[in-house]
Amino acid sequence: MKSERVDSFGQLVHSCQRLLRARFEAHGRSLGLSSAQWRLLVPLWKEGQATQSRLAELMEIEPISVSRLVTRMEQAGWVERRADPNDRRIRLVVPTAKTNAAFADLRNVANGVYGEAMAGMSEDDRLKLIEGLNTVVNNLSGAQAAEAEDET
Repeated sequence: MKSERVDSFGQLVHSCQRLLRARFEAHGRSLGLSSAQWRLLVPLWKEGQATQSRLAELMEIEPISVSRLVTRMEQAGWVERRADPNDRRIRLVVPTAKTNAAFADLRNVANGVYGEAMAGMSEDDRLKLIEGLNTVVNNLSGAQAAEAEDET
């Protein structure tokens, strides 16, 4: 099914995000992961370990939602909670051997979804798209930082 051409930047960004999440959800099911679990594993794997509050910050969701998600993922063997060796009051979320072993599969799924998303685009167009989106992120991050500074 071919969709209608949309010329609104905001609508396009939202549609891309929604459709990417749906594709990850469809492909992630084969690995036994929901899109929320997928979204938690990627930053966790990159950081090696993190507190639940850090994961909530990275995922831009409420800490209680991360807590429930981590509990389900711990039961499924994807992560484990460990005491921080420097502060026993802090619990760290750590990827398990199961996550580390599956990460190559996760990366292949991601590459497949991104390839599907950018099919028909030249390498130059792909690079320009990524460059343009980085510019948007930097512009909005700078504006957000300036607003936060003005509030203090």
